Amino acid sequence: MQYSAHWGEGDELMTIDQVQQILRRSRASIYRYVNTSKDTLNPPFDPQRLNPEHRKTRREPLLFHPNEVARFARDVMGITTLHVELKTIPPNPTTDLLREILEELRHMREILERVEKLLGS
Repeated sequence: MQYSAHWGEGDELMTIDQVQQILRRSRASIYRYVNTSKDTLNPPFDPQRLNPEHRKTRREPLLFHPNEVARFARDVMGITTLHVELKTIPPNPTTDLLREILEELRHMREILERVEKLLGS
């Protein structure tokens, strides 16, 4: 049995949707597999669960390393062949513009935080 999925260039970690495509399971079942806890933000590694990357806050989305998804598929689900292929997406003017806007906003935020710090001191 061989599963494959494609996702964009630069995406080092996988989202729930990408994991769902690779494992061919419903979104709800993926959430049942995930190692999360309402009491602990980043619970310790559990070899029987799908372990997400560490998060700083609960608002951050769950992200998964491709190796962890492959380990989970092989060791827990018994999927013997898992093929994850990175697909290079050609440059998109809209995406480039949005990245530039995001960078500009981050720069503006840094400046405002510096000014706030100077005025607050």
